[in-house]
Amino acid sequence: MIKIKALVLLVFVFLMTTPIYAQSLEGDGPHSQLIIRGVMLINGNGAPPQGPIDIVVENNIIKEVKVVGYPGVAIDDAKRPQLKAGGKELDCTGMYLMPGFIDMHTHIGGDAQGADPDYVFKLWMAHGVTTVREVAGRGIDIALDLKRKSEKNEIIAPRIISYTAFGQTSQSFNPLNDIPISTAEQAREWVRANAKKGADGIKFFGAEPAIMAAALDENKKLGLGSACHHAQMSVARWNVLHSARAGLTSMEHWYGLPEALFDDRTVQDFPLDYNYQNEQDRFENAGKLWEQAAEPYSEHWNNVMNELLALDFTMDPTFNIYEASRDLQRARRAEWHEDYTLPSLWEFYQPSKVSHGSYWHDWGTEQEVAWRNNYKLWMTFINEYKNRGGRVTTGSDSGFIFQLYGFAYIRELELMREAGFHPLEIIQSATLNGAEALGLDDKLGSVTIGKLADFVIVEENPLQNFKVLYGTGAIKLTDDNEVVRVGGVKYTVKDGIVYDSKALLADVKRQVDEAKAKSNYTIKQPGIKN
Repeated sequence: MIKIKALVLLVFVFLMTTPIYAQSLEGDGPHSQLIIRGVMLINGNGAPPQGPIDIVVENNIIKEVKVVGYPGVAIDDAKRPQLKAGGKELDCTGMYLMPGFIDMHTHIGGDAQGADPDYVFKLWMAHGVTTVREVAGRGIDIALDLKRKSEKNEIIAPRIISYTAFGQTSQSFNPLNDIPISTAEQAREWVRANAKKGADGIKFFGAEPAIMAAALDENKKLGLGSACHHAQMSVARWNVLHSARAGLTSMEHWYGLPEALFDDRTVQDFPLDYNYQNEQDRFENAGKLWEQAAEPYSEHWNNVMNELLALDFTMDPTFNIYEASRDLQRARRAEWHEDYTLPSLWEFYQPSKVSHGSYWHDWGTEQEVAWRNNYKLWMTFINEYKNRGGRVTTGSDSGFIFQLYGFAYIRELELMREAGFHPLEIIQSATLNGAEALGLDDKLGSVTIGKLADFVIVEENPLQNFKVLYGTGAIKLTDDNEVVRVGGVKYTVKDGIVYDSKALLADVKRQVDEAKAKSNYTIKQPGIKN
């Protein structure tokens, strides 16, 4: 009898101490049939919200998107899609459903940041990101292994589109035997080997014009995607216009675009003591670049835009990753750092002469004002490009410069709103535009019959306030004068599997708490005794 009581007590203690999210981390599904009931649909095609709607999924394929009533009118259950034997219902009455978000510029953690893939993936999934384009990171072997596991849903992870950094090799992928690419034929050989290896595309940083032209031509022939961060070391001879003409899929950030807009110079006005290896030099002077470009709506400005539009070129601006440049305090003190930023990642963000993006050597008012002016001109071009029919996608480039995975993606939505996008245009950028740029719009990007079951479901209206999509939610004062937090993604559905988004976020917090406990760590402010 005593043993039985002890056993009961042990089970009770286990249940009380086991995290309540543990049972839901693996997701619910996939199901032979899944019906999501009663949602307000914000589709990725620019259409206004509509509801209530029932969405029927069978074996990960959307089979029916049915309007089932009118606001304020009781729904006739007899006219709703019927649940089949073995099917699953998810009651989302009054909630808002969008296609799964696509992050077009990601890196799956990194050794320097100490961020392992599980931590990164759960932060993305907790914020509704169901597809990521990884533009180089830990190497092609690791990326392709994670991609295969995600495809089989063996891990909790977004769908991965893997791009290899141009010229990068690994133990199993070494086409030129470590010889640097220095000829057009070597470039073509590397591109062919990258395609054979199984990569989805290439991330460029620039190279000699003949090499870039050959590589992009070969890559396009093979039907692979491409992205380019037009780094300053090559941009004087190869800017965004050159890349677009050669077949580049998308430009990343904004490097190479102001240079294409120069009308009274051919190179940036670099200080004569500039050193690209000095991160402060690099980022401080980048903040002075747009003011050297042609004025908005001038003849040259319009000519460049019109040519890019004619080439069906994609812009992936990643506004958020440079936001600390214009407001360092805001980026450093974002409220999610305490609970969700790993100690190793926080250390990586601090001023450093060797860590990429840790350029806070002497950052002050003058640098921030210059960057704010930079943003105004940059946003003007991107918004007008969208207005004229150009494709703009949503990417975060998280893991650098105080921008945290998942949270930074939502911040990107807010910054697109600042740039002048309507909230519906932002959802389109985050969903269908990304799918189009990836050549996956037949499978992803909108809630359409025949497409895959990737959804974001939230209890609040994100069009009214994108902050409700943050894992930390949004602060609100109720009619009862109570300060509450609302929002946070409720469910993330990927491949028809329903994940409790807040449970995923809770697991991230657990990982961070454990990392802090191991090192007795607290977030510290440089130069201040804590």
